[in-house]
Amino acid sequence: MTNNWFECKVKYVKIDENGKEKKVTEPYLVDAVSFTEAEARIHTELEKMIHSDFIVTNISKSNVSELFPNENGDRWFKAKTTFVSVDEESGKEKKSNNYMLVEANNVKDAYEYLTEGLSDMIVPFEIPSVAESPIMDVFPFFKDELNEEIPENLKPLVEVED
Repeated sequence: MTNNWFECKVKYVKIDENGKEKKVTEPYLVDAVSFTEAEARIHTELEKMIHSDFIVTNISKSNVSELFPNENGDRWFKAKTTFVSVDEESGKEKKSNNYMLVEANNVKDAYEYLTEGLSDMIVPFEIPSVAESPIMDVFPFFKDELNEEIPENLKPLVEVED
């Protein structure tokens, strides 16, 4: 299953380290099928975290193709990754860029973690840039979120085939 990442910008009042209230707009990344689902999912996720009113001010399709989460990382870094392939007909080298998010503590760790994560790739690749991303948090889609209960009048296919 391919992920469809949407960047959702959310405005709310945040209390800083000094106890002062401050209006902030922060971006979050959500895996969703559509803009409508992205908005619903960001509301569901942030209602657990933000205990005041918030508003989703913008939703846009993200160019992130893959995530490399790391439980030891404390922020997200966006890496531009270039894959190099050869066109069999013309024999010319073709480069395609992908953007990936890597969770790490600094640029060096992000680069190393991404290199390790891509080490089993058959296609040669380069990582021309890694920079800290403004993304505050990422909400991937998990299959168990579907709450797939089978109605009583239906049987699982496995039981019917036996």
